[in-house]
Amino acid sequence: MTDPLTDGTEAAALVAALTARGQTVATAESLTAGLLTATVAGVPGASVVLRGGLVVYATDLKATLAGVDWRVLDRDGPVAESTARELALGAAARCGADWGVGLTGVAGPDLQDGRAVGTVFLGIAGPDGVRVGELGLPGDRWAIRAGAVRAAVSTLLARVHGSV
Repeated sequence: MTDPLTDGTEAAALVAALTARGQTVATAESLTAGLLTATVAGVPGASVVLRGGLVVYATDLKATLAGVDWRVLDRDGPVAESTARELALGAAARCGADWGVGLTGVAGPDLQDGRAVGTVFLGIAGPDGVRVGELGLPGDRWAIRAGAVRAAVSTLLARVHGSV
């Protein structure tokens, strides 16, 4: 897998695939703090497909900006499958996009709400529904955040192509 933060090949393929289908994407990012949006925006022509991104690092912003239900946050916490699902749905709805990507997790160095460092939930909402996956990423803060972006780009590209 290429590193969209340094190579950009996969991010460029994502922009091309979305452009070919006339589709758009938006993000709601917690642990990556806009890194996914910046990666997509770094591709020439991204303005055709990138609707916007919400940086919702603080828990309260997950609710107020991205529309995550407070009951979900109270019950499951900010780092949870249900939260990633609602982040993805919220990104698409709030930004008027065909695809929404939600990322939440623990980049470290300490546990968060009982979740281990490297735990990441990736939610993708699109025309074919919402899917959420849990990732266990190794490394320091940067490596975990970069790995989450790589996974998001790769997974969204596969979903756009209809292969996942």
